[in-house]
Amino acid sequence: MRYCDLLTTVSRWVVLALCTAIVLVAPTNAEGGESLINKGADDVAIEGYDTVAYFTEDRAVKGSKDYEFEWQDARWHFSNVKHRDLFAANPERYAPQFGGLCAGAMTRGVVVKADPEAWTIVDDKLYMKVNKSFRDEWRQDPAGNIKQANEAWVEKTEKK
Repeated sequence: MRYCDLLTTVSRWVVLALCTAIVLVAPTNAEGGESLINKGADDVAIEGYDTVAYFTEDRAVKGSKDYEFEWQDARWHFSNVKHRDLFAANPERYAPQFGGLCAGAMTRGVVVKADPEAWTIVDDKLYMKVNKSFRDEWRQDPAGNIKQANEAWVEKTEKK
């Protein structure tokens, strides 16, 4: 194994270990179990970021409680009424995959809060990561990572 390959493998495991260890206070629901939406104690999803803006503005934009929509036991914030209404009409189209949890950690079936500033859109779907360096690592094999994360997500959602 070449040194660069070994370094890449080690760095992947280090990032995964950090994600797992940090777990950034894995989201929980009122019953004490895992919540499958990245939301805070105030039930605001993805730290109040406007999930539609990732698609329409190609950037992370903080939303406002003035433009709020409740979906899947979470309060989603938007930067304007148009974005709120787009989401309300078709939440599955704009909602981040895996409830806005870290798509990288999900490849291992681990529930970790994601950073709304660390995101990627692949095939018109939004994926969030725990941080920007992990996002960059994840982008090296998006198809493989999405496949693994989808399999783990199915297992997680079937247990609910």
